[in-house]
Amino acid sequence: MTVIRIIVVEDEAATARSLIHILNESGENLTIVKTLSSVSGAVTWFNDNLGSYDLIFMDIRLADGLSFDIFKQTAISRPVIFVTAFNDYAISAFKNNGIDYILKPFDPDEIRNALDKYKNWTGAAERPGGPALADLLAQLGNLTRSYKKSFLVHYRDKLIPLETAKIAWFYTANEVVHLRTTDDKQYVLESTMEQLEQQLDPVLFLRVSRQFILNRNAVIEAEFYFNGRLLVKIKPQPHEHVIISKAKSAEFKKWMNS
Repeated sequence: MTVIRIIVVEDEAATARSLIHILNESGENLTIVKTLSSVSGAVTWFNDNLGSYDLIFMDIRLADGLSFDIFKQTAISRPVIFVTAFNDYAISAFKNNGIDYILKPFDPDEIRNALDKYKNWTGAAERPGGPALADLLAQLGNLTRSYKKSFLVHYRDKLIPLETAKIAWFYTANEVVHLRTTDDKQYVLESTMEQLEQQLDPVLFLRVSRQFILNRNAVIEAEFYFNGRLLVKIKPQPHEHVIISKAKSAEFKKWMNS
């Protein structure tokens, strides 16, 4: 039986481990060749390893940009299964065009179905009946430029619309997402941080840690912290420190300086 050589492109280590676990438990004869976590790292690896893989599982939003940028800098002709938190209409667009699309959090049955779809293709270098990859990427690029203008939140017995620009930051604890507005009001949001990353304009919002997504207008200053990290002061002030890792600090500084 032919071994399916798989590349995983995902910047969240826990998410990558979850996907790899499900793949290994799928019962298919496969091997994980490489896990990549950034656009720049993926471009370098794909340029140096042409033809050494069969299938790619790829997140759309990575730490240093959109994964679409990878295709602009290297030639990838193997099938790609995108895995991300995105809107339902985008999922339909992918499936209608012959490339599978799996929504986070992962459903093992969806991943098994995607592997079955891959096996039914006549060759790994092409997708019968699908459009050119460049056309699909152009379509997806248009989809990603549509960001949420407001969120509907529950408060007591009311539904309140909140303008996205007036949200200072999002915070997650115990798998519950909270948001704080610029006028210091807090609400619980029925969403995940991964979904928010796809829905928010990256010019205005950045996920600076596993716990926080910040509005750039809420940032007061950043102090150098231990071991190359940054301590960020924001308004309104949360109950705990906002600390950016050394690996994430370069992206944060670029974001604030753009």
